[in-house]
Amino acid sequence: MSAVPPLAAVPRTAAAPVRHTAVLAVTCLALAAVVSAMSSLNVALPSIARETHADQTQLSWIIDAYSLVFAALLLPAGALGDRFGRRRALLAGLAVFGAGSALATVTTSPDALIAVRALLGVGAALVMPATLATVTSTFPPERRAGAVSVWAAVAGASAVVGVLVAGSLLQEWTWRSVFLLNVVLAVVAGLGVLARVPESAEPGQPPFDLLGAVLVVAGLGVLVYSIIEAPQHGWGSLATLGGAGTGLAILIAFVAWELTISQPMLDPRLFRNRRFAAGTVSISLQFFAFFGFMFVLMQFLQLVRGDSALTAALGMLPMAVTMVPSSRLSPLLAARLGARRPWVAGLLVAAVGLALFSRVDGSTPYWRLAAALLLLGLGLGLAMPPATTAITDALPADRQAVGSAMNDLARELGGALGIAVLGSILTAGYRGHLTLPGAPPQVAEAARASLGAAAAMGGPVLDHARTAFVAGLQGALLGGAVVLLLAAVLVGLLLRTVSPTVRR
Repeated sequence: MSAVPPLAAVPRTAAAPVRHTAVLAVTCLALAAVVSAMSSLNVALPSIARETHADQTQLSWIIDAYSLVFAALLLPAGALGDRFGRRRALLAGLAVFGAGSALATVTTSPDALIAVRALLGVGAALVMPATLATVTSTFPPERRAGAVSVWAAVAGASAVVGVLVAGSLLQEWTWRSVFLLNVVLAVVAGLGVLARVPESAEPGQPPFDLLGAVLVVAGLGVLVYSIIEAPQHGWGSLATLGGAGTGLAILIAFVAWELTISQPMLDPRLFRNRRFAAGTVSISLQFFAFFGFMFVLMQFLQLVRGDSALTAALGMLPMAVTMVPSSRLSPLLAARLGARRPWVAGLLVAAVGLALFSRVDGSTPYWRLAAALLLLGLGLGLAMPPATTAITDALPADRQAVGSAMNDLARELGGALGIAVLGSILTAGYRGHLTLPGAPPQVAEAARASLGAAAAMGGPVLDHARTAFVAGLQGALLGGAVVLLLAAVLVGLLLRTVSPTVRR
């Protein structure tokens, strides 16, 4: 045996108990940077549309290019973190994320912004799985659930905080300031990683599954592309159905390939573990609803209600008010009652919150919006920690990076699909309900592109566009509520005979 300890042993000795708080703080800062980047730009969509002349589909891509690349690369990025070190993955990811954000500050066209957002997704894919894997490999078993609950709270609340900070920046500066903030966060987090985060890796890993990585990236890319472009081509068109079918076929091929190799990047047999399956499905559907909701709501608040960017961002605070404490309460309830009860209850409460939102219009008083936000934050806060813990506890220590990547993949894939699906429902509903009798063809075409374009015209065009937008929004959020209800049913069924204690 070599006298030099393996790299995997480094965290056990370097991460002394007094450093646990510092490690958690630094990894959560890195996590907050990449999670908030998904949501913070939502509040800037109206100003982006005005300055870059992006249409509604391009706005969806500006948000979802990040989410899609993020999700598609999470599994291979998790495997690379396992092999070469999670600290190295954090540093590389933060460097790419910061550089891409700096590049975004000088972009002038929607297509260039889409490309830069995709680059940011590459960096985020390296960062996010490394954060949770670092936490789970550094903290002892008796403290791991509490640390994971903090991680889950940051992962959820960062989206809301990101919107709030972006709204504040937009009061004084342009949307480019949101990317400048990303640069600052990446630099600070990188310095913290260098100073406080120990290295951890699992030596002796099998050969990298290149074909599996290509299949998962291609399958997710084709599927999400088809969904986002569906309003352009029609939901029943050959382009949409053929593209979605091709994406699903590639993903099925990925599953088949992973079943045939001895050391898969993601073993589909893991889903035989009902807690792992419940956690993955639940996280995916929660973030499907959550990020789809954020995408449509920011436009509603600013372009339909007429709120400023800061007012719209402040309007989201009730969600954070209940999400953070309920995320901390959830592990205590799970220890006392079992994971199933608070988990399912949280999903049902969140579904009620979104269902209430599906009834809003331009005249809805804010107190009704706040009540729905409180319910949505409470429900998601209760449901996120047990889902995350179920995924990470299903895997042994030497596969924590891939397990963390699977947890993150569920989040980001759910978010990407939520933005794509709910955004497409919104776009289709908006265009389907928009009628402008007597308007010149060029005016009608411009208004159909996006509500932001219609807002620049004002007058009757804007009135009709707002009515059409609300119709699309109501359909989209009702769909989100149904998805959360489905998640509650699936989790309840999967856990109906599983004991509260995880069995390995």
